Amino acid sequence: MSATAEDLIDRRRLRRKLSFWRVAAVVVVALAALAAAVFSGFDGAATFSSRDQIARVAIEGLITEDLDLLDLLEKVKDDDAVKAVVLRIDSPGGTTVGGEALYEAVRAIAAVKPVAAEVGTLAASAGYMIASGADHIVARRTSIVGSIGVIFQYVDVSELLDTIGVEVNAIKSSPMKAEPSPFAPAPEEAKAMIRRLIMDTYEWFVALVAERRDMSLAEARALADGSIFTGSQGLERKLVDALGGEAEVRRWLEDDRGVTKGLKIVDREPETEGYASLFTAARAMLFGAFGLDPRAASLQTALLRKVGHLDGMVSLWQPLDGRAPLK
Repeated sequence: MSATAEDLIDRRRLRRKLSFWRVAAVVVVALAALAAAVFSGFDGAATFSSRDQIARVAIEGLITEDLDLLDLLEKVKDDDAVKAVVLRIDSPGGTTVGGEALYEAVRAIAAVKPVAAEVGTLAASAGYMIASGADHIVARRTSIVGSIGVIFQYVDVSELLDTIGVEVNAIKSSPMKAEPSPFAPAPEEAKAMIRRLIMDTYEWFVALVAERRDMSLAEARALADGSIFTGSQGLERKLVDALGGEAEVRRWLEDDRGVTKGLKIVDREPETEGYASLFTAARAMLFGAFGLDPRAASLQTALLRKVGHLDGMVSLWQPLDGRAPLK
């Protein structure tokens, strides 16, 4: 009887050990698969990379010179499996340099395969600049497009410094060095210099819109006073080619550009590698939880973007609380 009891105990121990090692094996296999995916820079769209597809790339938030996004656009351009590209744009604009770089990347894609822009809530300023690089722009009736223009902002805190008794002195190599300065009212020469800079970029933007939207410079300039338009108003003014969403984009690609019917639309995203991908995802979730830009690379950048601050010239439309919108 004693031997039987010991046998039962031994069997239970053996079952527990077997159960433990089975679970451990499953966990090890799962971790190995996850590690392989992470360290290989897994991209959800990569599983479709060998199949013919339509690549969809999101361009969202404030636009900067995003090297990861530019690299992604280069990859979809060179990917033989990608038969067409859809830009899903939802942006108020951003830096003029960022908009110019992305516009040029879009035109490079359009040279080898069809490109359509699908506007979400808005494609304004530099966001519209990028959309104009596409061969076909589709927007919802209530989307916002336009805000064609450029802005340069600077701060003058000289009165505040006078109030608290702080004096900032500077020795310059020339009068226009580091002007306009936040520590003194901008001289008229500095204002004229900045205006020349602004107007040079503005004229380039207007000419770009005129060329891409098949209108005269006079027509483009009439729309380039910073005004924004709904998608339906944009259609009337030739800023948009059609109203609708994904179905309209697919119709144009298949009927007008001869893309194979029924191809899967695959969302493509910039790739990150190794532990950086996990850190980036965690950072994006944290920033998003506090209402900050999840694409920001640092807390400082996220906070600056929250208040609409960008270095250099910007082409941006953003409604401010109780104040006039930037144009």
